[in-house]
Amino acid sequence: MQKNKSSVLGKLVLGITGGIAAYKAAELVRLLVKSNIDVQVVMTEAACQFITPVTMQALSGKPVYTGLWDASIPNGMPHIELSRAADAIIIAPASADFMAKLAHGRADDLLSTLCLARDCPLLVAPAMNKQMWDNPATQRNINQLQADGVQILGPDSGEQACGEVGLGRMLEAEDLLYLIEAHLQPKLLKGKKILITAGATLEMIDPVRAITNLSSGKMGYAIAQAAFEMGAEVTLVSGAAALKPPFGVNTISVTSAESMYQAVMQHVAKQDIFIGVAAVADYSPVNASAQKIKKSESSLTIELKPNKDILAQVASLPNAPFCVGFAAETENILEHAEQKRLRKILPLIVANDANDALGSDQNSVTLLDKNGAHPLARAPKIEVARLLLQHIANML
Repeated sequence: MQKNKSSVLGKLVLGITGGIAAYKAAELVRLLVKSNIDVQVVMTEAACQFITPVTMQALSGKPVYTGLWDASIPNGMPHIELSRAADAIIIAPASADFMAKLAHGRADDLLSTLCLARDCPLLVAPAMNKQMWDNPATQRNINQLQADGVQILGPDSGEQACGEVGLGRMLEAEDLLYLIEAHLQPKLLKGKKILITAGATLEMIDPVRAITNLSSGKMGYAIAQAAFEMGAEVTLVSGAAALKPPFGVNTISVTSAESMYQAVMQHVAKQDIFIGVAAVADYSPVNASAQKIKKSESSLTIELKPNKDILAQVASLPNAPFCVGFAAETENILEHAEQKRLRKILPLIVANDANDALGSDQNSVTLLDKNGAHPLARAPKIEVARLLLQHIANML
């Protein structure tokens, strides 16, 4: 995820405790730095048995702290200085032993003392054997930490280093990055319910052929991710897309324009915002063949019928949510987009060049509302999504 290098998204203390999952912390630091998050690594003595401070220093670009009595901190109080400069502390991996320390307020090394003296949120990514995770003592500690306001990230289920399979694996670095970025984003949409459509629809001609388009779904998925980051309850109705469903988002997979329409209408009640990003096919075959159509020398004519206009129908509901449309045009982009906004009675529409946007990881869009045009510079789609949602939050 490329970031704007001119600004730091946040400052983080990453605590590493002893466990084989410490190797994932190296990848996490690399991803955090790439995402323009300032990372200060603190390691326990046990963590140094699995990965070296030299490695973490090379990846973070900063000295790594391991001792409570580190003389390099000017006032001799690293447990105070390090936490006061951070927007959050994340422990990844967090061993069963270290979570027990946190739950009971023990402070016998730098990292545990730092957590006890913190003045910022604490996030914990557990990593341990499945029996250790299921142990009643561990579960009591988890419940206590959550009651104390500590955010628990994971764990995941799968094969473990010991060869057993079950809950206890630390989340992968990419999943942790996603959750950390979500934590650092301002919660502009907290308490809001958002329904988003994304991807392409498939209008079947026969069992192996379909009418579709080149939409990758990346823009809609990015908006779903950004909305979750901003605190919204998000439902994503996705057509064809070879993308991993966004973490924390209720994703509903559909195929055709009709099935997308049905899914939207089933979930639109009580939604605060509806964002129609999906490239819904305008037409579908009148009669789809039940068997594969065999090739012949003669031409083939397929009769098409218009599909329902999902966005227009949602916008016309008696208690319609705040509706946002997308207009992917190839010419006269702003003119055609504004006409679409007025025709469908939308408070906001997002105009972009279809030739430039489809399938790309970046986008350049213009937001059109009653106050005129608001162009957004070309950027990764996740950043465009965040700016779009900030604009929506300001309009609400």
